[in-house]
Amino acid sequence: MQFKTNTAGKKLTLVILAASTAFVSSTSFAQSAGDFMVNAGWFHIAPQDSSTPLSSTSSSSSFAVTLPGSGATAEKSDTLGVSFSYFITDNWAASFDLGVPPTYKLDGAGTLSPVGRIGKARQWAPAVLGKYYFGGANSKLRPSLGLGVTHVNYTNIELTNNFQHFAGSTFLDPNAITTVKLSSAWAPVFNAGLSYAINENWSANFSVSYIKLKTTGTLTTPTNGPLGTVTSTTKLTLDPIVTYLNIGYRFK
Repeated sequence: MQFKTNTAGKKLTLVILAASTAFVSSTSFAQSAGDFMVNAGWFHIAPQDSSTPLSSTSSSSSFAVTLPGSGATAEKSDTLGVSFSYFITDNWAASFDLGVPPTYKLDGAGTLSPVGRIGKARQWAPAVLGKYYFGGANSKLRPSLGLGVTHVNYTNIELTNNFQHFAGSTFLDPNAITTVKLSSAWAPVFNAGLSYAINENWSANFSVSYIKLKTTGTLTTPTNGPLGTVTSTTKLTLDPIVTYLNIGYRFK
C-alpha cells in the first residue's frame, strides 16, 4: 500500500509540473521588455485630400490670376512596408516604420477636371513612433495606441502631356514646358493597432494611422510670350489614412 501511495504521489507531482510548464508556455507569447520586433506587410494609403485653387503670377508683367474652382485629387495607393520595434518596457515600445515609396497619381478636379491626369510623384515618408501596448506581457491579444512624426518628401515628379498643353495654352505659349516642385514637410502620426500572438515568436498585426499632411506645389512655366516666366502655386492637403496589415517576428 505504501508503494502505491508513493507512485500516485509521483504521478500527481508530474501532472502538476506538466501543467505548470504548459501554462508558462501558453503565456509566453507576447512582447516584453528587451524584445526586438521586425514586421513586414502591406500599407494601403487613402488620402483625404483637398486643394486650394491654382494661383499664377508673371515675372514680366502685372499678370496675376487665380483659376476659380481648380483643384487636384490624389488616388489611393498600396506598397510594401516594414517596421522595426524595440520594447523599452513590457508596455512601451519605440517603432521605426517605412515602406517602398508609393507613387501618388494626381488628377484634375473642379475646373481642372477636363485635364484628367495631372501628373504623379513618389512619396518618401519614414516615421518614428512611440507606442503603448495594453495588457500584460503574456497577453495573446494586445491593442495599442501610438504617436509619432514623419518627414515627407517627393521625388520622380512628372507632369502629363495634357497638363503641359493646358499650362502652355493658358500662358500664351503652347510649346512651354512646365516643371513642378512639391515641398517637404514634417507631419504628426496618430496610430492605433492590434497585435495577436500566433506563437512564441510570430504575431499577426493590424494598425490604422492618420497623418496630418500638407504640401505646397510650385509650378514654373518659362514662356517666350509677353508673360515671361509664370509661377503657379497650390496647397495640397493629403491627410492620408494608412492601414497596415503585417506579420511580425520577435527576437528575444
